[in-house]
Amino acid sequence: MKTIARSLLVTLPLLCATVALAQHQALTLNPDSSDVKFTLASNHDTTNGTFHVEKGTIDFDRNSLKMSGLVVVAAGSGNTGSSGRDKKMTTEVLEAAKFAEVTFVPQSYQGSIAPAGDSTIQVTGIFTLHGTAHDLTVPMQIHIEGARCTAKTHFEVPFVEWGLKDPSWFVLKVAKQADVDLSLVGSLSPAS
Repeated sequence: MKTIARSLLVTLPLLCATVALAQHQALTLNPDSSDVKFTLASNHDTTNGTFHVEKGTIDFDRNSLKMSGLVVVAAGSGNTGSSGRDKKMTTEVLEAAKFAEVTFVPQSYQGSIAPAGDSTIQVTGIFTLHGTAHDLTVPMQIHIEGARCTAKTHFEVPFVEWGLKDPSWFVLKVAKQADVDLSLVGSLSPAS
């Protein structure tokens, strides 16, 4: 009986520590598998393009609904398939030479993240574009399979309202907001 009690005294704290670590995890992004796609409408046509995710890590705790970390996108990596349009977007609208990074710093979330399978949450954080920080809350669909995690969201960026140059000119009228689809793929590990 004493042996069982001793075993429980040793095993129980280890089990509790393992459960606590499983609640606090870190998602380390794989930039080659992650992407940012955007759509910008105009009276002429719709522009579709991409941006490159440079790096990112997101820590989350299932017990406290807190998040932290940083997702970094290269402002100068915009690609629409038109070199002239890309140059104007990079140099005149985004001013990537001066504001090289677009970032998102998650702070909290609402909902619950299942240890495996699909979850839908609302993530709140700070989105910095063109050197200016904006509060942003986005819906996020998460899929966890083993150590692999995919997080996807769709949101609008009202870039003209946020102080960026309106790319409209003469007869070309461009929407004042861009639709963004963000797909983050990476691996999960216990947060340190």
